[in-house]
Amino acid sequence: MILRRLSEFDLHGRRVILRCDLNVPIKDGAITDDGRIRASLPTLRLLLEQGAAVVILAHLGRPKGERKPELSLEPVGKRLSELIGREVKFAPNARECESAAKALQGGEILLIENIRFEAAETSKESTERGDLAEVLARYGDFYVGDGFGAVHRKHASVFELAEKLPHAAGLLVEEEVRVLQTLLESPSRPFAVVLGGAKVSDKIAVIRNLVERVDLLVIGGGMVFTFLAAQGLSVGKSLLEVDQMETVKEVLNRARERGVRVLLPTDILVATEFKDLPAKRTLATEIGADEMGLDIGPDSAEYYAAALRECKTVFWNGPMGVFEFSNYQGGTRAVAKALTEIDGLTVVGGGDSAAAIRALGFADEQFGYISTGGGASLEYLEGKELPGLVALR
Repeated sequence: MILRRLSEFDLHGRRVILRCDLNVPIKDGAITDDGRIRASLPTLRLLLEQGAAVVILAHLGRPKGERKPELSLEPVGKRLSELIGREVKFAPNARECESAAKALQGGEILLIENIRFEAAETSKESTERGDLAEVLARYGDFYVGDGFGAVHRKHASVFELAEKLPHAAGLLVEEEVRVLQTLLESPSRPFAVVLGGAKVSDKIAVIRNLVERVDLLVIGGGMVFTFLAAQGLSVGKSLLEVDQMETVKEVLNRARERGVRVLLPTDILVATEFKDLPAKRTLATEIGADEMGLDIGPDSAEYYAAALRECKTVFWNGPMGVFEFSNYQGGTRAVAKALTEIDGLTVVGGGDSAAAIRALGFADEQFGYISTGGGASLEYLEGKELPGLVALR
């Protein structure tokens, strides 16, 4: 996919609408991980250096068209101001800030309140989305799409708005696409994909696509138990998607046909409740009827790590266990550490994986690339056309 690049345009003196992904976790009014804000800085700095006035559009959470104070972007604006080293003005209503936008001078920034407070942003009706895009288009004369975490959504500020103004991809989107294209088209081998998280159904499309391209497929997280059950094992009270078992069998058969090595855990950390209780280790073949698996076991973590260290390209999306529980972080920690030791390209696929490595004390610089888009990354690797990228071609 060939995107229009910022380097093709002189934006001095222009008012630029910049769509960012500032969807950061906030607890008790405090940002707990500002990774996505930091990822937006290179494009913002470039625009400011060129003398552009910048109007930022972004979302936070899923307010579903309601104004929810806990999902306001105001604390995000304050953090952005600290990181960029200049004032970030704030507009509390997306439909009523035309005068504020047009009053901006070169080098000034205006952050508009959570665009998803507007029901038309996420509406399935194109006429409603188009109406909002018409309003937003009056705030600038150029559009830059840099919110990679939202490019898989056909939303007003992501798709329709880009069609109404001259536009280009931001530096972040450009780099995300470059890295993901490398994974699909020219990975150094051996090439491994590590997939975790809760449900097979969330990942099955990307598994189907990548099993045709990888050398090693490593499975962790809650989705492990559907794989184990598909092989006839009892998984107790563990998360299980019975309707996905036949699909999993098909994937495993295809992997065997292609000579793709698939790693599943041989031991599991279990508990009798979904709580941060002291972990009990059991073999994957011996999970009790009253037990639920919450992490891969230490033996599995060790051989997962050993296999990954032999690879030249690794894409990882989804933790190996319930990493939010201190007793069930071992598998995720082992995979993260292995990725820091690989002599090659390592890509952490956004979402919970990025949150996990930071929560476990790893620095972003220890990995080759950390994607900002969990769902967007997966859909790209599925081979889907993403609306927000189509609009920037």
